[in-house]
Amino acid sequence: MSQTRAPSRILLRSARFLDVAKGELVEPGELLIEGGRIAEVQPRSVKEVDQVVELGDLTLLPGLMDMEVNLLLGGPDHTSPLNAVQDDPAVRVLRAVTNARRTLRAGFTTVRNLGLFIQTGGLLLDVALKKAIDLGWIDGPHVVPAGHAITPTGGHLDPTMFQALAPHIMPLTVEEGIANGVSEVRKAVRYQIKHGAELIKVCASGGVMSHTGPAGAQQYSNDELRAIADEAHRAGLRVAAHAHGDQGIRAAIEAGIDCIEHGSLMSDETLGLLIETGTFLVPTTYLADGMDVSQAAPELQAKAAEVFPRAKETIRKAVARGAKIACGTDAPAIPHGRNAKELIALVDRGMTALGAIRAATTVAADLINVEDRGRLEPGLHADVIGVAGDPLADITVTERVRFVMKDGTVFRHDDPDAPIRTR
Repeated sequence: MSQTRAPSRILLRSARFLDVAKGELVEPGELLIEGGRIAEVQPRSVKEVDQVVELGDLTLLPGLMDMEVNLLLGGPDHTSPLNAVQDDPAVRVLRAVTNARRTLRAGFTTVRNLGLFIQTGGLLLDVALKKAIDLGWIDGPHVVPAGHAITPTGGHLDPTMFQALAPHIMPLTVEEGIANGVSEVRKAVRYQIKHGAELIKVCASGGVMSHTGPAGAQQYSNDELRAIADEAHRAGLRVAAHAHGDQGIRAAIEAGIDCIEHGSLMSDETLGLLIETGTFLVPTTYLADGMDVSQAAPELQAKAAEVFPRAKETIRKAVARGAKIACGTDAPAIPHGRNAKELIALVDRGMTALGAIRAATTVAADLINVEDRGRLEPGLHADVIGVAGDPLADITVTERVRFVMKDGTVFRHDDPDAPIRTR
């Protein structure tokens, strides 16, 4: 492992830090870290510390959060293999080890791993990944695992649909998320919860990169969506719904689902309902700019050409109307380690730089229902990153991460003049 294990008391010294709540840069940027938590901000006097970390002309930020990744798939670029029938569960986990480290080094200290859609024999690989990271066996962000995505037969997250496989090839079980009817979706949700899922992912509409027909078509019935939300909420878990189409988005909101992923084809009326109910939106909007679909089947390229321009306009409206937007990339659709591209895209859609940073800090913390991160304040996790420049003036500096600390342990500390690397 590459990290340096934390002494009990560390003083971080930098030129400035961002007070996310106030939206202000504070000088100088000094934080006292003790026992993996922030003990003091700008301490008046520090007598006994084990280590002083001089960070020079960096801006300290809370560790960023990505609310939609799948660390078990893909890699650092679009040429990385992403094949649901060639990787076995062991290869998937080994792939995730590399992707988790890359994501952490990019400054993202918390992620939601939003739903496996692979054959595992019922193993929740993202739960295993979280355990290994939490135990310090491997480097990676805090992981909020969803287990297997819940999807109907032939739905967008039925992995056989990505390859348009013939019948009976790669059969999947209810435990692996393929569930039809109210009784089966309840069983599928209960299984994920039993084995460590901390939220539930459901497929409410079609998708762009699967052979499911129109991207906007609703795929679960209203009754099934309500049953999924009911099962999760009674266990204290939130639900995220993959939903591009307006009808599926509205049905998910009306079912009580907590978060819409993508929201590409949402109508003005449904956007109003989303805002009225306080439902979160994770727009994954950089997909419309940066997803490489050149190797996809022609019919999928045609769907992307139709959906992506409309999605950009939808998110512009959501930003302008004040929807509750959290940062999420859908990596590896966006290569792992390039997560900050989403912040840049949010600013392009009309969000302020501060708003984009909040989408990846305070709003994301609210989405995962925690109060122990997302700000640089006493008592919170010592999840701290350092960037070269002023993120309020130039959001692209979030791509120039020089320092990463998670829970008081330093995972990255670059020479200021060294080239940026995320691998």
